[in-house]
Amino acid sequence: MVKKVVLASLRGFCAGVIRAIDIVDLALDKLSPPIYVRHEIVHNEHVKKDFESRGVVFVDELSEVPDGNCVILSAHGSEIRVFDEAKKRKLTVVDATCPLVIKVHMEMINAWKKGYKVIYIGHEGHQEVIGAMSNIASDSCFLVGSVNDVAKLPKDLGKIFIATQTTLSIDDTKEIINKLKERYQEVETPSAQDICYATQNRQDAVKELAKVTDYILVIGSKNSSNSNRLVEVAKGAGVDAELVPDPYTFEVSKKLFGKIVGVTSGASAPEVLVETLIKKLNAPVETLQSREENVNFKLPHLQDLKRPVAV
Repeated sequence: MVKKVVLASLRGFCAGVIRAIDIVDLALDKLSPPIYVRHEIVHNEHVKKDFESRGVVFVDELSEVPDGNCVILSAHGSEIRVFDEAKKRKLTVVDATCPLVIKVHMEMINAWKKGYKVIYIGHEGHQEVIGAMSNIASDSCFLVGSVNDVAKLPKDLGKIFIATQTTLSIDDTKEIINKLKERYQEVETPSAQDICYATQNRQDAVKELAKVTDYILVIGSKNSSNSNRLVEVAKGAGVDAELVPDPYTFEVSKKLFGKIVGVTSGASAPEVLVETLIKKLNAPVETLQSREENVNFKLPHLQDLKRPVAV
């Protein structure tokens, strides 16, 4: 059996995820189902399935939303074309984009307007990356996913502004930023506040967890960027780790027997999944204390939310 479970105190929902989920809850209270959400509101299958059971319909494109309906845009941010299409079709839009993501969007736009070329550090294909880069002309914005990508950039870009996907961390971006500074003369770097506080805090907590455990389990969906980074951080700290997408089907294998097992969860994983996994591990539980988080984001005004036309 497992010797002991050490639980990271900094884990699970961040303020942006809480805000996005609260927005969908409020919309369900104000409007009868169906409520349409473009893309997963947050990257967690369990959150998605819960909302689907309550009448939420998740779509990939606005063309799937019938005329005269309300559509909620996910926490990761959406492309400019989505807002334009919604306006043309007179859909009621509730934007659940995380305020930290919006902050990065505005910094990118402002830098571009001042004549900077924008280099965006992020994972190709991630919804946050697609949304952020849509704000800038394609010949003025370049995606970098690794140190090796830096050498592929044009040599003469003039002044450059660096922006980052918020679900990365200072550790993730440090080497890439240093390489960009070597390659270009005029470089404006992002402030530490552009990195999601929750991403950095959860990665720091995993590093501490790695000092006192033999193996780390990270609860999070396979498409959750920040959850996958937690697994990488644990391994980088010298402790084997794995992602646990579904604690309900997780089987405690012999490799965990007699070991001290660390448990944490990504920023979009509900606490009920942590409780489920701990019950399965069936061992004494100790909580590893970290700094406190006191970040809250205001909800948009939804008191008068209604469908634009009868449907």
